[in-house]
Amino acid sequence: MRTLLPEGWPRPKGYSNGVDAEGRIVFVAGQIGWTPEGKFEATTLPAQFAQTLDNTLAVLREANAGPEHIARMTWYIIDKRAYLASLTEIGAIWREKMGKNYPAMAVVEVKALIEDAALIEIETTAVVPR
Repeated sequence: MRTLLPEGWPRPKGYSNGVDAEGRIVFVAGQIGWTPEGKFEATTLPAQFAQTLDNTLAVLREANAGPEHIARMTWYIIDKRAYLASLTEIGAIWREKMGKNYPAMAVVEVKALIEDAALIEIETTAVVPR
């Protein structure tokens, strides 16, 4: 996988503008911050984010993939202010679970998610080399 940075553009912080990849594509449905049993143990955005990443990585492991294969993510959050206030914690969780992998990403504030207790949902696309 190769990150795409047009000439003269500043390097974005925490994500890539684009990713060039070849291989087997793995699509991960929107994951939220509940346990595999469907229980919300976390009530804060950073804690739900950590569980959401754990859930995403568990699905990827089923495809023999890991964080290094993630090419794209779309995050849906219900509170932009809470997200911005949590960036330091979210960044630390990201580095712990994802390392120095920075896929192409978008973060979108939405009115609500299907599960009332969910604060974040993340869709992921990974590309695993053949």
